[in-house]
Amino acid sequence: MSGHKKKIAFVCQRYGLEVNGGAELHCRQVAERLVPYYDVTVYTTCAMDYMTWANEYPPGESELNGVHVRRFRVARGRDKNLLLLSEKVFFDPDHTDKEEKKWIDGQGPYCPKLVKTLEKEHLQYKRVIFMTYLYYLTATGMPLGFENALMIPTVHDEYPVHMRCYNPVFESCKGFIWNTEEEKRFAEKRFPKIRTTPGIMAGVGVDIPEGTLPEIPNVLKGKEYIVYVGRIDESKGCGDLFAFFRKYRDEHGRGLKLALIGKPVIDIPEDEDIIHLGFVSEETKFAVIRDSLALVLFSRFESLSMVVLESMMMRRPVLVNGYSEVLKGHCVRSNAGLYFNSYPEFAGALNYLRDHPEAYAEMCENGEKYVRQNYQWDVIIRKYRQFFGDL
Repeated sequence: MSGHKKKIAFVCQRYGLEVNGGAELHCRQVAERLVPYYDVTVYTTCAMDYMTWANEYPPGESELNGVHVRRFRVARGRDKNLLLLSEKVFFDPDHTDKEEKKWIDGQGPYCPKLVKTLEKEHLQYKRVIFMTYLYYLTATGMPLGFENALMIPTVHDEYPVHMRCYNPVFESCKGFIWNTEEEKRFAEKRFPKIRTTPGIMAGVGVDIPEGTLPEIPNVLKGKEYIVYVGRIDESKGCGDLFAFFRKYRDEHGRGLKLALIGKPVIDIPEDEDIIHLGFVSEETKFAVIRDSLALVLFSRFESLSMVVLESMMMRRPVLVNGYSEVLKGHCVRSNAGLYFNSYPEFAGALNYLRDHPEAYAEMCENGEKYVRQNYQWDVIIRKYRQFFGDL
């Protein structure tokens, strides 16, 4: 049957059931849902961990949920001097193109064999979709100028996107698949030449596990808590999350807990009111969100945020960083969340959720409605198929 289908390819830095990054999961979800309509191949590396790019999967070809996966070994890991090089290319206006290339190679995953193979084979495919603008595979592969190259950029206003080397990455793209209007608006401001490039607004669908969700962990039972889901990292605003929560707890003393789900990259304060659950199953994650007061997200840098949509689908409001235009946009369009730009605004928003039950119930209903209207897979996959045919 697959021989009668048109072939498409995705290019993604990591891929697999064990890979839980937002962009990588996004890629797998879309690829698997296109299997009924296309012969889908993913070009990826043997890496699981983006901090090291260590080769953990075996190289070669395999199949995962109907998707043909081709893995290539990473030639070398992430550059240990990347932080010093970042300071140079981000903040020194006199840095060179050579230093930018060294940064791209050093950030990785440095895998020239994959890019060379794709250069030879790309014409086999109706479309080649690069996932995420940031990493080596897209930064090196997209400027080759494939006539069938599309991109899901997942771009936001962060230091790397202002490097010169990303101009040809965006300007070589033949079509964009955007997550939000805010993402598209920022990209077109940063790269004015792409304003006439075709594109669609797609995003991702929200999957709720089938059947009855499990009970939440005993440590949370009977407690009022807010929940954070994701990598526990300074770049995700978790330092401010801890500081704001503890200040709120000390000032208001109302028995609120902070639950954390995810891998810690920074130290978590030793505090009886901060409960780290580590990695949990998808079913438990949704149960914890369902029984929370709200989901909190302090990140300034998001191109969509799947966990915000998941929380809304579970009828729980979100409390997010207002400096993220994407997160703020979700709140404004849905009327299912609040945003803050300072500690007083955070504390005020939290008190509002706790003290206004009628407004809280309305926000819960609004969130589910927003996700059902805008982030359903059947609508999204129809957009992809139409875009592949119209382009």
